[in-house]
Amino acid sequence: MKIAFNEATTLHNSTLKQDLELCEKHGYDYIEVRLDKLKEYLTEHTTDDLKAFFDNSHLKPYAFNALEFITFRDEAGYQQIKDDLQFLCEVGDVVNCKKVVVVPTFDIGDYTRSQIKEETVSVLRELADLAEPYGVKLAFEFVGYPTCSVHSFGDAYEIVTETNRENIGVVLDCFHFHAMKSSIKDLKKADPNKIFIFHIDDCEDLPPGALRDHHRVWPGEGAIDLDVILSTLKEIGYSEMVSIELFRPEYWEWDADRTIRVGKETTEKAVSKYFAVDQRV
Repeated sequence: MKIAFNEATTLHNSTLKQDLELCEKHGYDYIEVRLDKLKEYLTEHTTDDLKAFFDNSHLKPYAFNALEFITFRDEAGYQQIKDDLQFLCEVGDVVNCKKVVVVPTFDIGDYTRSQIKEETVSVLRELADLAEPYGVKLAFEFVGYPTCSVHSFGDAYEIVTETNRENIGVVLDCFHFHAMKSSIKDLKKADPNKIFIFHIDDCEDLPPGALRDHHRVWPGEGAIDLDVILSTLKEIGYSEMVSIELFRPEYWEWDADRTIRVGKETTEKAVSKYFAVDQRV
């Protein structure tokens, strides 16, 4: 299994340029490039500079993260989503990054589950049409907050299945899976080819509905049953990649080199119980 780094883990203590250099130093295979860090990078660099880095490194781009709150938008907000997707597709065409994470909207009011499904399927299909000419796939990420319109793996997978598009899949994030008690039975029934991205993390031992991103901790240091998730992935035949993604303010206060190193070490330790990993460093 290939090891990736999600830039949220160094959201406030590093830049894309520094993340690239440190991920290469510590032997990561992939990086998930954040949209905000990418835009900041491009104020002083070009997409050709980014391409040159990847062309001369072991590290490769795996996905852009993320287009947030894609559903139930007003006209201007939805146009911004489409503009950002176009931008990422064009950058991805240069640097060979062919996945984009997309996230549903929170606090939408009194929509029924069927209305949420209908809206989300419709939006995903339209965005898929925009991405398809570039060969870009969209990874739909449910969020394990009670206020998110799609907050379980089962609902997200059902929506992705309903879209019936080759370039639409799901993000499986251990934190979000645990936070609202997604069913392991749903994961056991999933097609591994529809899991486009796998995020690993752990969290403090709070009850369902109370967990938030700042409660995340390094894999193996919290309350999530990672063994069940990892063994189930092995059982269904998923072995593509795993990406460390945390939003813990404590870790943002560390030196970025330490954050990226510990992310690699804890991810490898958790995953290597079930999958072969290339320990380059």
